[in-house]
Amino acid sequence: MKKLDIKNVLTEGVGIGTKNFVSLVLASILYCVTVWIPYLNVGTTIAMMSIPVELSKGNVINPLFIFDAKYRKNMGEFFILLGLMGMAMVPAYFMGIIPGIVLNLAWALAIFLFIDQDLRALEALRKSNELTYGNKWRMFFVSLIINLALMIVICILEALLGDTTLGNILLIIVLLLWVPIDLGCNAVIYKQLTTPEEEVQVE
Repeated sequence: MKKLDIKNVLTEGVGIGTKNFVSLVLASILYCVTVWIPYLNVGTTIAMMSIPVELSKGNVINPLFIFDAKYRKNMGEFFILLGLMGMAMVPAYFMGIIPGIVLNLAWALAIFLFIDQDLRALEALRKSNELTYGNKWRMFFVSLIINLALMIVICILEALLGDTTLGNILLIIVLLLWVPIDLGCNAVIYKQLTTPEEEVQVE
């Protein structure tokens, strides 16, 4: 059973996120200005969800990749996958927060596997559950560290600068940096859990 290297996830995730910062911001802007276009918006949404997969391959993101027609190819199966996840998540969270969190972590790689390995919905869910087995708490801990770091930085900015122009500008910059770093960490998690140990290094 593969075990996530938390330190590696965080250090490489930060590096990958910062390296792709500009590209990811541009991709997000393109997505926002075209999300209203029917049919095209399905493909661009799937593409945006696939970003950790692209980052895990060590590539610098081309913002125009979200318009690639390949992301619209299996939209029917994509909606089935989202539907299955949604139908299971509702009763899981209804039974308590912890079962919902565990299920969410168990299926955290499902969309990535569906896109990257062209799996059917049920296959993607099954494989995600298999790959994350024994690593859920590590994945949760990575997310916790990233979000705590964000909250601490925001609190420091609020305490030092308050509701000033400079404070608001710095807050926006921090939030813009947080998203690529979060995506970068997800990319490293996906890389570590889906490839042999000797190949998990993300360039």
